Amino acid sequence: MKQIKIIGTGSYLPEKILTNKDLEKMVDTTDEWITKRSGIKERHIAADNQATSDLGLEAAKRAIENAKIDKNTIDCIIFGTVTPDTLFPSTAIYVQKALGLAGVPAFDISAACSGFIYGLAIAQGFINNGSHKRILVLGGETLSKVTNWEDRATCVLFGDGVGAAVVEESNDDSGIVSIYLGGDGNMSNLLYQPAGGSRIPATEESVKNKLHTIHMEGNEVYKHAVNAMAEAAKRALEMAGMTGEDITYFIPHQANIRIIETTAKFVNVPMEKVFVNIDRTANTSAGTIPTALDEMNRKGMLKKGDIILIDAFGAGFSWGAAVIRW
Repeated sequence: MKQIKIIGTGSYLPEKILTNKDLEKMVDTTDEWITKRSGIKERHIAADNQATSDLGLEAAKRAIENAKIDKNTIDCIIFGTVTPDTLFPSTAIYVQKALGLAGVPAFDISAACSGFIYGLAIAQGFINNGSHKRILVLGGETLSKVTNWEDRATCVLFGDGVGAAVVEESNDDSGIVSIYLGGDGNMSNLLYQPAGGSRIPATEESVKNKLHTIHMEGNEVYKHAVNAMAEAAKRALEMAGMTGEDITYFIPHQANIRIIETTAKFVNVPMEKVFVNIDRTANTSAGTIPTALDEMNRKGMLKKGDIILIDAFGAGFSWGAAVIRW
């Protein structure tokens, strides 16, 4: 197996910030309640004229610049998102067009919060089979577009943002050491967007009943998220021949501070090694891990040889984890 490595990162968070204090004026909630239950203080919200591909384009440009490469050397674009610009064509195609890379294959992955890790796994396979050499992998959302802003249980949890990474075959010992993926459709009704697809096409009734927004059974999702993320992290570590003690940084999906803390405990990683930015970004689904990676990279936190564990869980259910040597 060829080992692939990340040679550049980028991210984009919309300029508008919605704080917990702002939400207090919109629904029956408080800053204290939101912070205690989720760890979130604020989230970024896309402008009315911003679609997911617009955020993705900015993240892609920054990743390409960070990688110090010619954009024309990118030969594939993979975008993990559940808030596409349109059901078809893919959001990745819009990014491809905006980058001026006509002819390069581009497609989306619908794996919810696990989308970026699924994208890395696919990129690894493509590079290993020799079909592609340098791939742009994106993950992120404009979840504000599918949030029910009258539902106090869910509207406080989500934000908008996209992260990106350029990957290619490694020429040293750096790169992705292991990737573990999983899924279980038996619990798909616990976190989903009911309408908008072929099961429930858009009608006046579906719109009136807010079936085109996020529906979530929070308590049930919490229990499954903790178990699945812990199992995924352990499996990825085992595949890499490592334990939690070998980890320099743990970057978990930023969905809930309690999930983050519990998962870290399960895999024996102290919180001082866990990167947390949920207080500033909320849950951006497939965007949480790549935006966190980019933030750490640009702050100079990631050093050559560092061992990074990334771990995500999302609708589907889907989950995945990877061990990366920086």
